[in-house]
Parts: sequence; C-alpha cells; structure tokens
Amino acid sequence: MNKITEVVPFLAPVQILILSVIVIPSFYVVWLSLHASSFGQSATFVGLQNYIKVLTDPAFLLALGNTVLIVIFAVHLELALGLGMALLFASGLPCRRVLLVAVLAPYAVSEVIAVAMWRFLFDPDVGPVTAMLTWLGLPMLDWSFEPSHALIMIGLLTIWLHLPFTFIILYAARLAIPKDLYEAARIDGAKPFDAFRRVTMPLLGPAIVVALLFRYIFAFRIFSEVWLMTQGGPARSTEVVAVYLYQEAFSFNAFGTAAATAWIMVLASVLLATGYVFLLRKQVAGNAH
Repeated sequence: MNKITEVVPFLAPVQILILSVIVIPSFYVVWLSLHASSFGQSATFVGLQNYIKVLTDPAFLLALGNTVLIVIFAVHLELALGLGMALLFASGLPCRRVLLVAVLAPYAVSEVIAVAMWRFLFDPDVGPVTAMLTWLGLPMLDWSFEPSHALIMIGLLTIWLHLPFTFIILYAARLAIPKDLYEAARIDGAKPFDAFRRVTMPLLGPAIVVALLFRYIFAFRIFSEVWLMTQGGPARSTEVVAVYLYQEAFSFNAFGTAAATAWIMVLASVLLATGYVFLLRKQVAGNAH
C-alpha cells in the first residue's frame, strides 16, 4: 500500500492530462450532442433528435456513401499494392535501400503540400499528368467539375499518402517469417504459388488484419485530402463524414448535430475495431495451433 501511495504523485500529472484533454471533452461532446446549440443561444435539451436529424439528413447519407466508397476503393487497393511491394522487396530486389527511401517518402510529405502538388499535376489546363493522359489518348480526371472524378482523385491521393504505412507493416511481417519454412516447403515439392498460399498468407494474416484495421479507421475519418482538394464541392457532392461534421460545426454553427456526428463516427470506428480485434485474435489463435 505504501508503494502505491509513493507512485500516485508521479502518475497524477499524466492522469490529470488525460482527464483534461480526453475524458472531460468527450463527456462534453456527449452532453452537447443531446442539446440544440448555436452561437448566441443557450443550449436546449432535445434528447436523441440530433442523432435522428443527422441519420436522416440526405447530405449526411451522401457524405457517408462517399466515405464508404473511398474506404473500399483506397484501403483495398492500397493493401494489394502494399502486399505486392512487400513481397517484391523481400524477394531480394536490387537497390532496396534506395527504393525503400522512395517508397517511404510520401509519408514524410505534409498533406497540404501533397494536395497542392497533386492539384498542379492533375490541373485540367496545365497539369503534366493531364497533358500525358491527353497525349496517350486517355480521359483526363476533370476533378474540379465532375464529382466522380474528384472522388477518384481523392482516393488515389490518400493511397499515395498512406501506402508507406501499409507497406512497412506487411514488409516487417514478411521479413519475420523464418526462411526455414520456405526451405521445408521447397523440399516437399511446393511451387512458389503454393508456398505463398500455404506459408506466406497464413503467417501474414495478423499483420494484414492490423493494417486493415488502422487504415479503415484512418480512411473513415479522412478530412484533409477532401477539404484541401474540393472543400466538399461542387454542391457538397464530394463531402465525406468528417467534412460534413466540419460544415455543421463551423459553417452552419449547429454544434449539437456536429457533436452527434462526431459520436456516430466514434461508435462506427469502435464497432469496426471490435470486429477486427476479434478477427485478429482468431488469426493468432489459429496460427498458434
């Protein structure tokens, strides 16, 4: 008991910081989500009306649909690219150190700089990528006017920005697989594809689940790429859930619905994380046996 009493003063600053930065604001957002609140008026209790209003708002449903499309497109394509690159690097690719720096470089680039660079590269009038697509006879991405093109552009941008994260997780997991397993598979007459299917993929399963979990959560709350690229336009057609929340809070001053949107995002992330944690435990238990 005396040891616990001696430790408490050292832990207190951390606990106070967590309480003031995370716990108290979280409870305040819960309280705010149950009230109608705006500038110049006192908060009025409305119960779950803010949640009902958000979930039945066509703008929110469109933003949710856009978010799901970007998540499905970006995360799974990113996973496929990251897995392919991890296997390629692990196979003994020449100049790996130089190429590794090139692959990880996008993760060191500020999102603001990345968006400015992509806006220039894909500019409909003077963009180098647009000029190359035109020269090849391919359709250009008219992202400034066409919502579907803008969503594709945002998806490609978020893949480019976050591919290093997925790659490094899968690459580290691939390097951790003992070479003896591949030697045993080769001695047993397994072809490269059989070794990939029966050795590589089962042992990479937990790493793939972890990469998917984090990327789903990160992609679901995507904001900077959309806001800096299109600000949700034209006519709110490219909004995602995080941009919808921002608009409710700072454009329309509807703090109650913004808080409700925030907690809907939190609950969706928790449910997603719970499912993937369960899947991860199942994968680890299966590999243990």
